[in-house]
Amino acid sequence: MAKNQTIKATFPVLNMGCASCAAKVEKTLNSREGVVIATVNYAAATATVEYNPLQATSDALREAVQKAGYDLLTDLCEDISDELEQACAAKYKKLKRRAIWAMILSLPIVVTGMAFMDMPRANEIMWILSTSVVFLLGRDFFIDAWKQLKHRSANMNTLVALSTGIAYSFSLFNMLLPQFWYSRGIHPHVYFEASSVIIAFILLGRTLEERAKGNASSAIKKLMGLQPKTVTLVSEAGAQEEIPVSRVKTGDTLLVKPGEKIAVDGLVTDGNSYVDESMLSGEPMPALKEKDAKVFAGTINQKGSFRFRAEKVGASTMLAQIIRMIQDAQGSKAPVQKLVDKIASIFVPVIIGIALLAFVLWLALDPATGLTHGLLALVTVLIIACPCALGLATPTAIMVGVGKGAEKGILIKDAESLETAKKVNAVALDKTGTITEGKPVVTDIVWLDGNDRVKEIFCSLEKHSEHPLADAVVRYFGDTDTPPLENFESLTGKGVKGSVDGKTWFAGNIRLMLESRIVTDQSLEIQAREWTKEAKTTVWFADSDRALAVAAITDQIKESSKDAIGQLKKSGIEVYMLTGDDEATAREIAAAAGIEHYRAGVLPGEKAAFVKQLQDEGKIVAMAGDGINDSAALAQADLSIAMGKGSDIAMDTAKMTIISSDLAKIPEAINLSRLTVRTIRQNLFWAFVYNLIGVPIAAGILYPVNGFLLNPMIAGLAMALSSVSVVANSLRLKTKKI
Repeated sequence: MAKNQTIKATFPVLNMGCASCAAKVEKTLNSREGVVIATVNYAAATATVEYNPLQATSDALREAVQKAGYDLLTDLCEDISDELEQACAAKYKKLKRRAIWAMILSLPIVVTGMAFMDMPRANEIMWILSTSVVFLLGRDFFIDAWKQLKHRSANMNTLVALSTGIAYSFSLFNMLLPQFWYSRGIHPHVYFEASSVIIAFILLGRTLEERAKGNASSAIKKLMGLQPKTVTLVSEAGAQEEIPVSRVKTGDTLLVKPGEKIAVDGLVTDGNSYVDESMLSGEPMPALKEKDAKVFAGTINQKGSFRFRAEKVGASTMLAQIIRMIQDAQGSKAPVQKLVDKIASIFVPVIIGIALLAFVLWLALDPATGLTHGLLALVTVLIIACPCALGLATPTAIMVGVGKGAEKGILIKDAESLETAKKVNAVALDKTGTITEGKPVVTDIVWLDGNDRVKEIFCSLEKHSEHPLADAVVRYFGDTDTPPLENFESLTGKGVKGSVDGKTWFAGNIRLMLESRIVTDQSLEIQAREWTKEAKTTVWFADSDRALAVAAITDQIKESSKDAIGQLKKSGIEVYMLTGDDEATAREIAAAAGIEHYRAGVLPGEKAAFVKQLQDEGKIVAMAGDGINDSAALAQADLSIAMGKGSDIAMDTAKMTIISSDLAKIPEAINLSRLTVRTIRQNLFWAFVYNLIGVPIAAGILYPVNGFLLNPMIAGLAMALSSVSVVANSLRLKTKKI
């Protein structure tokens, strides 16, 4: 392996409690020698690391993260996704159980503190119940805070442990030594209910947050659940055996029964059926699969059965590529996230500083009650500050947006392209395979003499031809029986000829007819000229004396193209068609598709130059093509969109891939981008506003104005709800129509 050769891997990260934890893990990984770049997604609890394995091993990365107080799962076995899902489910159940008990035990503490403070042993009852809530149900906050302290660090759990610990300790002191305050003319209060309710609310918030984060990654879970665990292997002798999917090898023959999921990618060898490919392509109509048709892992067979030969297995299947692409995209960061990361990395130390400052100011400015109010302000500031809302704002929206795109057959490579798509105001479209079907078909045929025998001869001639247009004629005739040809000859640039029954037959263009001195009927000539005006290619068929038929062949515009182009134009996006066809053909296709701007006779390199020209005019350009012939233009564009499923090159190079080749998916992708970016901005706005308003109020800034001091319990509830509201707002994307 070359010294500069790197690998990219995504590892689950354990024990992160907030956005500042994610920032610390990211900083730790990026500081390791051999790591090119590492990004940590708090919402997904993953770290995507590009590193040189000769300089940094996965074990070394894990050791570095463990020293920072967290853990990295680097032993990625085949069942890791199942293990992680079980771990997440167990974490959710534990949080839910603790939250319920915390609420149950906090209720009598609150009732006693509000209505029965004067009853005998009221403080002792609240103390016993509060101890159970704070140090039993909330013990993880203190354990993690201690770990962070040992690593000279702080996170959200540090704020929770400090605030509840101070409130509890202050209350315990007041309960055990009330005379200390009475001697100074101050009535001592206990705040056991505050420390208990804060723990209860934060546990409730974490529970709801964990559930919402699980919903945000539901697209990945759906895709991972598509591949069956076992398959039916057919031996060369025809014997059938059920084996685990992990044992399937390239070249194996597999049987798919009615209703079963297809396990790997392959080619149908025997039988036929309709297959539901909606989870990959977003297309609701099942696709017919016959001999030599491609089938893909994760798609669902309908009522028929068939056998197919495995072509791609394991990580090579299209489903595996899609899952990997979605994981990478969900783990990537939008440009706006850079600012959030900087804030999150210094958030906790700044909040601790503000809390201490508030305490000192209360002591200095209010000698009478400054100690009590100062402690309450310190506790409330520590509680209400929430880096989690900031940390979840961007990644949750991206996770939901990318997942929604995948369900619609739109694969988004990274968060940056999702943000770029919103700004696009010009789209350049390759004609063949993007606007059109990319497969010539016979649309019309006119015969002078159309008996079955001459049709069979016409089909036989074209079967022997290697020209792409010949395939259209052969498909038009279907399973027609064809007579054997003799003296077959391909005439470059003109057509073909051959002998049947001792007679010579011709198929080709008008030039072949003229050079072979074949008589062409006037009615056929008139029809051929009409088709030429419509940008259709004509193929003549003749015997040695006269033309017998003329066929019109064209690459038809896809049914959805015209509507899709109309939607783009309605959105204020200029649409350009680029094609290597001549001017007349390009003009007709553009007019039929509703495109005003087009370039004809364009070579692949010139397409890139045209995209550059649009960019020089100040346009943000999206280029859509097949990802191979248009690679230069795709690379030049601000947003590259590959059309068509099964193209590894397209999926590797393009920023977006439309699996179904449906042009209507492009306006959908742009709309999805706009909705996702809008959601990110909403999340960030409310997260910033929440902290900017909440922290000063918690410190007591309103007290000199109207005597208002924020109750720590209310602060705990507000903090919990802030994170939940951000995730809930992201989940609204799922219900949006694109």
